[in-house]
Amino acid sequence: MELTKDDVRDIALLARIGVTDEEIISYQKDMSSVLQYFDKLQEVDTDGVEEIGHITGVTNVYRKDAEDEMSEEGKKMIMDNVPQKKDGYIKVKSVL
Repeated sequence: MELTKDDVRDIALLARIGVTDEEIISYQKDMSSVLQYFDKLQEVDTDGVEEIGHITGVTNVYRKDAEDEMSEEGKKMIMDNVPQKKDGYIKVKSVL
């Protein structure tokens, strides 16, 4: 697939970058070669190839989302250091 100069201008506009006429010619060649490489990849036979999400096989390890018990003394120590409280809760500024 060969990109036109107008295609490159449109892409630059969408990316909100300014390009000169010389850069357009350079980007036209570079971006067209990338798209041609993707066309080549479409020709590769991938039947029987297992899909993978990560090439190293590493998986994320998450901690259990569990509530930890805290003593009343610990809760009191935290509340003593809070700048504002309301009805036993920590008062914070509005987010929205």
